[in-house]
Amino acid sequence: MSLSTIRRSVALVLFFCAAAPAAETKPNILMIVSDDHAWTDYSFMGHPCIRTPNIDRLASEGLTFRRGYVPSSLCCPSLATMITGLYPHQHKVTSNDPPAPRGAGKRTGPGSKEFQEGREVMNRHLEAVATLPRVLKEQGYLSLQTGKWWQGHYGRGGFTHGMTKGERHGDEGLDIGRKTMQPIHDFIGEAKKQGKPFFVWYAPMMPHDPHTPPDRLLAKATNTTDSIHVARYHAMVEWFDETVGDLLGLLDREGLATNTIVLYVADNGWIQNPATPRYAPKSKQSQYDGGVRTPIMVRWPGRVAPRDAAEKAMSIDLMPTVLAALGLPKDAAMQGVNLLDEAAVKGREAIFGECFTHNAVDLDRPAANLRWRWAIEGDWKLIVPAPQNEADGVIELYNLAKDPHETENLAAAEPARVKALRAKLDAWWKGE
Repeated sequence: MSLSTIRRSVALVLFFCAAAPAAETKPNILMIVSDDHAWTDYSFMGHPCIRTPNIDRLASEGLTFRRGYVPSSLCCPSLATMITGLYPHQHKVTSNDPPAPRGAGKRTGPGSKEFQEGREVMNRHLEAVATLPRVLKEQGYLSLQTGKWWQGHYGRGGFTHGMTKGERHGDEGLDIGRKTMQPIHDFIGEAKKQGKPFFVWYAPMMPHDPHTPPDRLLAKATNTTDSIHVARYHAMVEWFDETVGDLLGLLDREGLATNTIVLYVADNGWIQNPATPRYAPKSKQSQYDGGVRTPIMVRWPGRVAPRDAAEKAMSIDLMPTVLAALGLPKDAAMQGVNLLDEAAVKGREAIFGECFTHNAVDLDRPAANLRWRWAIEGDWKLIVPAPQNEADGVIELYNLAKDPHETENLAAAEPARVKALRAKLDAWWKGE
């Protein structure tokens, strides 16, 4: 074979290689989970004092659902729902902690044998269902756990890498955001080195108490409120926003932004009590929007057009959305929809949720721990108390468009609407 023939052959090979479409690279996934953060407390949501430029950027660059919801207003079950795509009554992690031993008071001591045994039951419940890290591992992903994680060692959730070794709600993982962001930087560098797609679970204990923001942010916040407690909370939100900026900047610098799906959600709400460091009523642990509403966002540059969606979204939708992006089917038990499927989102008539006791009554029977069920259809929200734990509770009905903070109970004035929405709620789950 002559040299000219060899050259023509090489040229043809190079031409056809260049012309052939490259195999599509699997997208990276970054899930950002805020902790104890009210749906009102973002500048893009209209807060008059708090500034959140980095989360605002996400909202402007992605598909943003201002009316997003988590089913439960308590950290542990809410996070378990995000990682499984299942309601708490399905995955059975309904409460923050196991039942308190008889005579031990309201809460179980983390160091007690009973507590550890109870947490092990809760860990096994999560191991019994598919988790996003386990599914992604089968697709060749590396995954990193940081921040809040209640279900034992990070490996038990299917993560290949992580910070939490197994204590109650995060141990070393709780350093993320407050003390360092380096583990995420190192992990993404390792994933790039190995040529593998990655999933990052960023769930810092922020703005969750203790509210210990940097002095520079606290000084700014004290100029906008007379309450030091409110100022500390506001500053914590802005500190958390800065860490989101760190992550978005990292994706930009590493050239990963266009092939990374960024998901945003808060685990539950928080309304700061101006008189104490604790939360006010109608927020965390409650059945009201102050506890269960959160903005939900999906950013995927070049693949998802930025849009402010009028429809409602839920945290049960996050896992189905990721699976659909990878061309994978969702499990039959998942009731969420692919948020990138506009027809599916518009076609959902109502959304549902459930709130449970802080300490479980029975780790194997979700209904034993139930406090309230709720349903939203259009602008109407129905709340139904569970007699086993809320014997004095009353049925509540609110028009969220006219009364977003749920101050006027219209149940007595709208019996037909209560009956119709109650029927849909019972068809979803009767709480039995």
